[in-house]
Amino acid sequence: MIRSLLKLAALLIVGILVYNYFFGTNTEQAQSRMFFGKVRDVVVAGGDVLKQEKHKFDAGKYDKLMNQLGGAYKAVRERAQYVDEKVLTRLDDLERRKANLQLQLDTIQENEQSAPPAPKKGVAQDPKASGQQAAKAADQQRRKEALQREMESLFRDSEQLLQQAQEK
Repeated sequence: MIRSLLKLAALLIVGILVYNYFFGTNTEQAQSRMFFGKVRDVVVAGGDVLKQEKHKFDAGKYDKLMNQLGGAYKAVRERAQYVDEKVLTRLDDLERRKANLQLQLDTIQENEQSAPPAPKKGVAQDPKASGQQAAKAADQQRRKEALQREMESLFRDSEQLLQQAQEK
């Protein structure tokens, strides 16, 4: 119910802004232009953030994290004689999660490298193929975001394990 009211309110606001943009007084048109300009700025800034994350991803941002985790796990294993069995079990679980994330990371990188290049502007292209490419790109982005959330979770769990191992 509340969701429907919020959607209706948003639709009403957008409708008023569009009406004012085309048919409003000079001040209303100026306000609408200012609003749409700010929305465009937000969208552009969001696109810039996504591009920066893609560059970080391509530069191996996550590879460094995986290497750090591997080193931390190795250090805990080397001190295993001083650690109880529960810590070792959790360490095995974290290493399995790390290996799974590394496989996913490798798959994403392979998919990005094998993706066909974007068509040049002005060249006619099949709308169906374009839609499929856009869907694949969106799916790839969702996979990256899920992978990043899982890496953050793995990193937090690893920090907890290391703190627990140091306390013993």
